[in-house]
Amino acid sequence: MQSCKKGDVPRHIGRTKGGLNSKLHAVVNDDGKLVVMALTAGQTSDHVGAKIMYPCLPKANRLIGDKGYDSDEYRAALKAKGIAACIPPRKGRNNPQDYCKTLYKQRHKVENAFNRLKDWRRIATRYERCADLFFAAIIISVIVIWWV
Repeated sequence: MQSCKKGDVPRHIGRTKGGLNSKLHAVVNDDGKLVVMALTAGQTSDHVGAKIMYPCLPKANRLIGDKGYDSDEYRAALKAKGIAACIPPRKGRNNPQDYCKTLYKQRHKVENAFNRLKDWRRIATRYERCADLFFAAIIISVIVIWWV
């Protein structure tokens, strides 16, 4: 068995305005349960997180996302998969896309899921330095919160 050296395993900690941080990308079903998650460094764009999660997206009629996921490439990929995008346009977009504001109000389910995760102190403050241990703690909390 080969031993791991310092720096072999990515920590997924990046520099942001608030200091060193990580970003959790998540897909939530209609019931507000987390079904797909990806962990990236804090400064990583939401487009990268969307590309990571795209192959794992469950079958759905629509995807509600925030402005960070607004790109022509991602909208085309969702359309190819048969998923309607409800994503508001970014502020500086040349040709903004329309979206249903009434449907967009359902995005609170994602925020509620993150709030429930942050009730776990270990996740809110990120005790673990290694990304795999931190993600394991997130998965354990998701199992206890929603699936037990």
